[in-house]
This record gives sequence, C-alpha cells and structure tokens, in this order.
Amino acid sequence: MKRTVITVVGKDKVGIIARICTYLANNGINILDISQTIVQEFFNMMMIVDTSNTPKSFEEIVEELDQIGKEIGVVIKAQREDIFDKMHRI
Repeated sequence: MKRTVITVVGKDKVGIIARICTYLANNGINILDISQTIVQEFFNMMMIVDTSNTPKSFEEIVEELDQIGKEIGVVIKAQREDIFDKMHRI
C-alpha cells in the first residue's frame, strides 16, 4: 500500500470536500481516513489516502491537487507517508 497524507487549509466555502474527493475517486485514490474541522471561518482537513491503484505518478497528483487548490481558494499539500513520518520525528 502506498499511503499519502493530504492536508487542505483555507477559508471555508461550499464544495471543498466534494471537489477533492471527486478528484481522488476519478483517479483511483482510496480515502483511508479523514479528519475535517472548521475553526471560525477557516477550513482544515487531513486525509490519509492509498495511491496504490492510481495510474498517475506522485508528482502528477501533487501538481493536480495544487491546481485544484488554486481554483477553489485553498492550499492543498500532499506528502508521502514515510517522508511525513520522518519529518515529524525530528
């Protein structure tokens, strides 16, 4: 299993989750876990996804999620789980 951590931060608005989840589903990326909160007017979401079945490279996924974030006014970051784990152990 290739796990990836996706974070989304920005001003809350209708359709953020729908847009991101549609992209993931259309690209064969399975959501394993998801946490979403809204603090005052700010949206924050963290997802753990499995990218084992997508035909796209990790770099393509990162670029396309970044573009979606720009279109909907949020910042979307994707990191491989192993790198995320190592960064947060320091």
